[in-house]
Amino acid sequence: MNAFWLAFSKFWFKLVGWRLASSIPPDIRQAMMIAAPHTSNWDFMHARAAFFLMRRNVRFTVKKEWTDIPLLGKLMLSLGALPIDRSKNNSMVEAMKELFQEHPDLIILITPEGTRKYQPRWRRGYYFAAQAANVPILLGYLDYSKKEAGVGPAVYPTGNYEQDEEKIKAFYRTKKGRFPEQGIR
Repeated sequence: MNAFWLAFSKFWFKLVGWRLASSIPPDIRQAMMIAAPHTSNWDFMHARAAFFLMRRNVRFTVKKEWTDIPLLGKLMLSLGALPIDRSKNNSMVEAMKELFQEHPDLIILITPEGTRKYQPRWRRGYYFAAQAANVPILLGYLDYSKKEAGVGPAVYPTGNYEQDEEKIKAFYRTKKGRFPEQGIR
C-alpha cells in the first residue's frame, strides 16, 4: 500500500465530508467490481480514495500505451492501472480471465454503463469475465446523497445474465449518483 495515497485519501475524505460505509470482505481475494452509478468525473477521485482507505489494491484496466507515457504512466500505475496489451488479444473477457489466472490477489474495477450519461443497457463484459474467471462480482458504490462510499454484496454469476443483472440493478437503485437523473432506473 502506498503511504502517500493512503494519507491523501484520508485528507480528501475529510476535506469533502465523505465517509467509508463498508469495505471489501477480507476473504475475497479475486473479484470483478462494478462501480455504479457512474455519473460524474468526480467518481474516480472518491472511489480511488475509498479503495486506498479500504487498504485493498483495486485495479482498473487501461490501454498499455497509456502507461508508456513517462509521467502519466507512473501516475496511472501508482493509482492502480492495469495495462492491457490489446495487440495480443482482442477479447477483453479473455484478457481479464488471464489476468485473474496470473494474479492471486486481484480486484478489477469496471463501470458497466461505459459512460457518465444514463444508459439503459449495460455492457456485459464484466459479467462474462467474472463468470469465465469463476470470481464474484462486487458492487462498489458512491452515494452522493449520503456522501458515502462502500461495497455492497458479492454476486456470484449464475449464468442467467438478465436475472443477475436485475438483482445488481435493484441494489444500485438505492444509491444516488452526483447527477441522479443519469443513474440507474
